[in-house]
Amino acid sequence: MKRRMMFRTVGLALAAGCAATFSAAVAAQETTLRLVSAFAENGIYVQRLQPWIKQFNAEGKGVLQINFIGGPKAIPPFEVGNAVKTGVVDMALATGAFYTNVMPEADFLKLTQVPVAVQRKNGALDAINKVWNEKGNMQYLARMVENQPFHIYTNKKVDKPDLTGQKIRITPVYRDFFQALNANVVTTAPGEVYTALERGVVDGYGWPIGGIFDLNWHEKTKFRIDPGFYDAEVSLIMNLGAWRKLSEPQRAYLNKQLAALEAQNGFWNQYAADEKARQQKAGIETITFDAATAKSFRDKAYDIAWAGAEKQSPEIAKRFKPLFAPAAK
Repeated sequence: MKRRMMFRTVGLALAAGCAATFSAAVAAQETTLRLVSAFAENGIYVQRLQPWIKQFNAEGKGVLQINFIGGPKAIPPFEVGNAVKTGVVDMALATGAFYTNVMPEADFLKLTQVPVAVQRKNGALDAINKVWNEKGNMQYLARMVENQPFHIYTNKKVDKPDLTGQKIRITPVYRDFFQALNANVVTTAPGEVYTALERGVVDGYGWPIGGIFDLNWHEKTKFRIDPGFYDAEVSLIMNLGAWRKLSEPQRAYLNKQLAALEAQNGFWNQYAADEKARQQKAGIETITFDAATAKSFRDKAYDIAWAGAEKQSPEIAKRFKPLFAPAAK
């Protein structure tokens, strides 16, 4: 009897030990990535990302998790790129315009004129990551916003593409273009634009077709100039060291979820149409030009931007340009 009890005790101890070892192994396999957003938590970009994070964590138990730290209150927008580069956070939702202080080439992403699905096939994403790895200590993961052209919003009506005498809030995205239109440019964080409009510090601003209602800028905006130009780029980026530390199963899982995120990008076409209608209903008038002037206006935007890119980083701009351009018809 004693002998039987002894074996039972040893068996239970071994079972408990095995269970503890198994639990430790499972725990060791799971990694949590810290993610921050350069955009406000109540904005459309973060709101679109939240269900994805929820699904990511539900399906990734025991493999990979995301801890969403927050928006600009956690890390200011223009410091997010450096936070990723240095590993303060593992991942970020950001736009290249917000981390040109880390590498000026981040601004080139606005010039893509083909969908991200095409960029993955034609080598553009590989070319981007070669630069992001080498210059930014980052991995460019996925683009979650497409078909969101930038526009000029102003409180002073114009009848031609000329912003002479106007003070326009900018980011690096359209600095050169707006200066070529004779605007006096002002750089401020998004959170300061409402007050700047209210006090007349600026007469207008550059911004994508969507998002002005999230920031209440529609209350202080009279006109939007069409056509739009460039394409707002909002993407997930990751610290290169954190990327390389992932196991193969973790990386495979992450890539699977990133593909699912990009697969939702068709949403933005309808969103752009809805936002135009919403702006009109809010009393924002559309300024349009004749067909020839509109084409010249848009072409000028791209010509100036590529000229700036080629001056900034000739070899990289030369590498990117044919990959970003639409296929010849």
